[in-house]
Amino acid sequence: MYTTRILDINEQDYFNQFIAGHPQGHFLQLWEWGMVKAGMGWESLPLVVEQDGIVKAALLILKRPLPIPGFKKSIFYAPRGPVVDLDDEELCQVLINGTRQIAKDQGAIFLKIDPAVEVDNHRFKQIMTNCGFRLNETGLDFEGVQPKFVFRLDIAPDENTLLSNMHQKWRYNIRLAGRKGVTIRGAQNKEDLKTFYDILLETAERDQFLVRGYQYFEWIWDYMVARNYARIFLAEFEGRIISGTLGLIVGNKFWYLYGASSNLDRNVMPNYLIQWEMIKWARQQGCTLYDFRGVSGDMDENNPLYGLYRFKKGFGGEMTEFIGEMDKVYSPLFYWLWNKALPLYKKMSHK
Repeated sequence: MYTTRILDINEQDYFNQFIAGHPQGHFLQLWEWGMVKAGMGWESLPLVVEQDGIVKAALLILKRPLPIPGFKKSIFYAPRGPVVDLDDEELCQVLINGTRQIAKDQGAIFLKIDPAVEVDNHRFKQIMTNCGFRLNETGLDFEGVQPKFVFRLDIAPDENTLLSNMHQKWRYNIRLAGRKGVTIRGAQNKEDLKTFYDILLETAERDQFLVRGYQYFEWIWDYMVARNYARIFLAEFEGRIISGTLGLIVGNKFWYLYGASSNLDRNVMPNYLIQWEMIKWARQQGCTLYDFRGVSGDMDENNPLYGLYRFKKGFGGEMTEFIGEMDKVYSPLFYWLWNKALPLYKKMSHK
């Protein structure tokens, strides 16, 4: 018999062990990711399905109150959840049905998920439809909360095979960086973290994208890096840090989350070597999957995001399209207000 419940703080390791050992485990479903998000106004609700005292499925639900005067309403979001056997409809039903009472108690108007499940998995899509979810259209670029299109690389083969599968220019640039004297090391302390963040700000200004405040990265350091779920890699050249990356690791999977590079010394190709060193490090930790994260699904060379696609593709991975965002609605009226009226109100109030 299956039972569902929300875990308490003393069961953090119990929860994480299941996430790390499951094929659908993801760093965004770790207990610690909920701690990172707590500083941004989210509350964690780690839901599990158990059978005879053993976890069979899990869903880290993030809850955020809505700014609707007079109503205690909230939204639920489970990034890259659920962590469940994708073919087991009964287990999926038990897990999702377990959210209904929690949603009622917490005033949630809907639950959003964006599973790391490939778009051609029609059975899982049907199971989620049977569980009451509806698909959202999020476009080809980065309109969704999480990227719908990612590049992933199987890193189980040996290093020589991985190198031979790369674009020739990528292999050349990796070796060039080494010949020029670029070296890669892990960040040791928050002074290194601050240097990484300063370079990230430099990158954001150059490439015109927004970046979160420094405190967000301090939370990642405190809850993820310090607990061996994340690592910052730094590229050094002639005594200066000129490039950096943030990667996360859970089970046999590694994700490249952030990359930053100085405006100086870009000709020594640190970004290529740092990716290669990250791949090698992930293999040493027992990983078999390296996820470069998001790219645009529009591969037109005129797309401003094409350079990102080209860089990641050169390492020999494959582009993967996920199912996308799905919502389970608990309150149709407030869901309509959230999607239609609230965005319009925000737009008008900012004019």
